[in-house]
Amino acid sequence: MMIGTNRPQSIDPAKLDRRDAAWLVDKLVQVVVFIGGISGIIFIIGIFVFVTSEGIGFLTSTFKFTEFFGSIQWRPTSNNPTYGILALIAGTASVTGLAMILAVPFSIGAAIFIAEFASGKVREALKILVELLAAIPSVVWGFIGLSIMNPLIIETFGVPIGLNVLNSGVILGLMAAPIMTTIAEDALKAVPDTYREAAEAMGATRWQVVFRVVLPAAKNGLVAAILLGVGRGFGETMAVLMASGHSINLPTSVFDSVRALTATIAAELGETAVGSEHYQVLFTLGILLFLVTFVINLTADLIVKGVRKK
Repeated sequence: MMIGTNRPQSIDPAKLDRRDAAWLVDKLVQVVVFIGGISGIIFIIGIFVFVTSEGIGFLTSTFKFTEFFGSIQWRPTSNNPTYGILALIAGTASVTGLAMILAVPFSIGAAIFIAEFASGKVREALKILVELLAAIPSVVWGFIGLSIMNPLIIETFGVPIGLNVLNSGVILGLMAAPIMTTIAEDALKAVPDTYREAAEAMGATRWQVVFRVVLPAAKNGLVAAILLGVGRGFGETMAVLMASGHSINLPTSVFDSVRALTATIAAELGETAVGSEHYQVLFTLGILLFLVTFVINLTADLIVKGVRKK
C-alpha cells in the first residue's frame, strides 16, 4: 500500500512578476480613471466659482430684480446705464423654441429609422453622417446662416434682412439635431426586443410596433434627448450671434432680428473694462446661463436614470 505524500508545488517567479505587473497596471488605471472623473467635477465647480466671483459685485450692489428681468432697455454704455435682459431672454427663447420645433420631428424620425428600419451598412453610414454633422464647428454654421440662409430668406419671403429668428432657428435646429438623434436612438435601442416580438406575435405591423410599443416604452429617453437638445440650443453662441441679427427687441414674428444672452456676452465682454459694472453684469448673465443649462441637463439626467431603473 502506497501512502501519498503532499509535495510542495514550485512557484514560477516569472508568473509572480506578471501578476505583480498586472496588479500595478490595474491600480494605475483605477487611479487615472478616478482622477479623470473627479477632475470634471472640480473643473465645473471651479468655473462656477469663478463666474460667480466676477458677477457677485453687481448682484450685491446695484442689482434690481424688476429692472433686470422686466425691462427691455439694455444700455450698458450710456450715461445712465440700464441692464434689462427681458429682450435678451425673449430672443434666446424664440430662437431655441423655433429650433426645437424644427429639430424634434426630424431628430425623432431619424432615430426611429436608424434604430428600427435601417440595417447593416445603411445604419452604420447614417450613424457616421450624424456624428459628422455634430462635428461641424459652430462658426461654420454661423457662416452658412450669414452667407447662404440670409440671401435665401430675403429672396424667398421678401423681407429686408434675412438675419432673424427664422435664420438662427433653422441653423440652431440643424446643430441640435445630431445629439438629439443619437440619444433618441439609444433610448429606442434600449427597449427590450421581447416587447417587439410580443407585439409582432399578436399580429401588429412594423409601424404599429414602433408607434404603439417602442415609442411609449422609450418616451422618457426621448424626453431626455429633447431636453439635452434644448440645453445645446440655449447655450449656443457663435452661430446665433452671426445669424440672428443681434438686435435688441421683443420678437413678434420669425422675421424679426433678435439678440441672445450668449451672443451678448460674446460680443461685449472683449470690449468691457475688467471689474466695471458692465463687466460684472455680463458675468451675471453667465451665472444665469449656467444655472439654466445645469437645470436642463440635471432634469435630462434624472429622466435617463428613471429609465434605467425601470
